[in-house]
Amino acid sequence: MRLLERLGLHRPELRAWAMYDWANSAFQTTVITAVFPRFFADYAAAGLPATAATQRFAWASTIAAVVVAILGPVLGAIADYRAAKKRLLGFSLAVGVTATTMMAFIGRGEWEFAAAVFIVGNIAMAASLVFYDSLLPHLAAPEELDRVSTAGYAVGYVGGGVLLIVNLVWILSPHTFGLPDAAAATKLSFISVAAWWLLFSIPLFRRVPEPPAIAGQAPAGSLLTVGFQLAWRTLRELRSYPNALLMLVAFLLYNDGIQTMIRMSSIYGAEAGIDANAQIAAFVMVQFVGIPFSFLFGSLAGRIGAKPAIFLSLFVYTIVSFIGYFLSQTWHFFVLAFLVGMVQGGSQALSRSLFARMIPRDRSSEYFGFFSVFEKFGQIFGPLVFAAAVTMTGSSRAAVISVILFFIAGAAVLSRVDVAAGEAQAKGVTVPRPTGPSSHVPR
Repeated sequence: MRLLERLGLHRPELRAWAMYDWANSAFQTTVITAVFPRFFADYAAAGLPATAATQRFAWASTIAAVVVAILGPVLGAIADYRAAKKRLLGFSLAVGVTATTMMAFIGRGEWEFAAAVFIVGNIAMAASLVFYDSLLPHLAAPEELDRVSTAGYAVGYVGGGVLLIVNLVWILSPHTFGLPDAAAATKLSFISVAAWWLLFSIPLFRRVPEPPAIAGQAPAGSLLTVGFQLAWRTLRELRSYPNALLMLVAFLLYNDGIQTMIRMSSIYGAEAGIDANAQIAAFVMVQFVGIPFSFLFGSLAGRIGAKPAIFLSLFVYTIVSFIGYFLSQTWHFFVLAFLVGMVQGGSQALSRSLFARMIPRDRSSEYFGFFSVFEKFGQIFGPLVFAAAVTMTGSSRAAVISVILFFIAGAAVLSRVDVAAGEAQAKGVTVPRPTGPSSHVPR
């Protein structure tokens, strides 16, 4: 039990909450990252030029991100005022599982159908995470937030990694399992993701209690109208929580750099001559390296604070960018993958827990709705800067170095976040303005 306490999994409801990370990570690894993009290009968009297939897939990803950015705060507000976090999570889960199952029925050349179910699945996944993340401050005490959040990411790495390996074995050797070809194996992998996502979500619905509704009268009108009204009010009220707002801006900046690395690594690796199978192996390695290091970051945050731990992760990402500039050998790619695996889960999990400290607990879904908005916008500017750097210099290596700007800018904004003041503001405590350099309390 003492080990579970150190890991942040010492109560049944905490373990049940973390299991949803195990459940949904299968969608993120198999569908979003490793399998569906290639399936879309080679099978669903068969007959289209390669550039057209890439363009349509990019548009599908963008549409999903925009819809989530618009709906996230609205759904979060409804969840808070109707005590419906778990119900809306369940609805998102049902839609996502259905969309993932439908991927098994995509025919060759049916790129429109493939894009549609991919968009719906992505929206449902991202929406479910709004409600999932917002449960965290209701389950964990302030001193537990970092450990519990990183534990969720670690458990997610296990779940996503295990099923991804199974799916890749099916796809690489379909005849071994009585499957006619790789396309059939790929479709079976989508069904397995849907079943995995549904099955391992059950503990959350059984063990995690629904937080109470917000006390007071909500605005009048239809449910959707009320949701928009409350989301707009929350956006205006963010100014009352300046440290939480600064945290969102910092996250927007450095997460843009992180997401750019993730999304461009495959293309950049291919350009550097890294074999596709080596890239897949490196991606799987990231999943399993992330397990112990996510737990380690939770423990580290308990010793030095979440903010310094995030600074450490951004320093490692900066080193990754420098090493990436010189990428030429397969072993270089594995070194980079290992370094990313060290810090990816920790940086994301501690960003979530640090933000959770500085928002009103009874309106966590509303604020995590905006967290999802900043997360989605944190996937736009980095690729644009990357593309601009390639255009201006004619070199992808220069573009890799340009990503460092996001880490530096994010760290600069994060340095201005006063966590102690942010926690006090979230509790409604008036925080006096500092009168000198010595009055700042670092965390």
